[in-house]
Amino acid sequence: MRLRLDIGYDGTEFHGWASQPGLRTVQDEIEAALGVLLRAETEESRPRLVVGGRTDAGVHARGQVAHVDVADEFAARITPRRLSGVLARRDSSDAVVHAVREVPTAFDARFGALKRRYEYRLRDVSTSRDPLTSRFTADVPKLLDLESMQQASDELLGLQDFTTFCKAREGATAVRELLRFDWRRAEDGAFVVAIEADAFCHSMVRALVGSVVAVGSARISRDDLVSLRDARERSSRFTVMPAHGLSLEEIAYPADDELEARAEMTRARRGALVEPVETEL
Repeated sequence: MRLRLDIGYDGTEFHGWASQPGLRTVQDEIEAALGVLLRAETEESRPRLVVGGRTDAGVHARGQVAHVDVADEFAARITPRRLSGVLARRDSSDAVVHAVREVPTAFDARFGALKRRYEYRLRDVSTSRDPLTSRFTADVPKLLDLESMQQASDELLGLQDFTTFCKAREGATAVRELLRFDWRRAEDGAFVVAIEADAFCHSMVRALVGSVVAVGSARISRDDLVSLRDARERSSRFTVMPAHGLSLEEIAYPADDELEARAEMTRARRGALVEPVETEL
């Protein structure tokens, strides 16, 4: 039986989602809790999770999604209450399983996703630092212009090669479709930006936010940002933002009868965007 788990966590004390030897990760903690419920005698016999978004060290989540395959006779043991109880006993109350439900075997938490939405929180010098939200809010020692940041963000929307904003991985493509990049002021005075795309490559969200913050602080212009985007090269002209301001808020999936087709399409490697041919008139 395939189960979908909806997960949230405070990423402060985790070394990211993915399992790493000798380090505390969200994957290891939840798989260990599953092992307790399924009475797995060894670490190797624990069920393995497939996740929708592999968050980095320090990144939080309200809307993480994973799937796991378990024998039918053991599925009833896996409930949000029991999982959260085991996590609490393991001193892992900074992770919680909100929901568990059976899904079709075609459901793939990673490749079946239609889009992912993140939020990033930050404060500029116009707002006093709040110790109650400091674990989730980055501080920028500049005065930022909200309108300029929104205009800059609009320049980055659409299907593009985001190599400028991604850490290169051999054989991987940085072609993504950025669907949303919207800024607002929260009630506590912090800036909050919602970023949504079909998928993100490594460090992309924090780099995108950093580039727009550079525009908002007048470090670079909007034209500079467009030029950097089109250069498709990593740049030191903007800073990748700290991990603790970022949270994975939502992963959306298609209807059950479209799951298999979506996963197959996502697995197919995206080709690089073709450069337009310039014609001299």
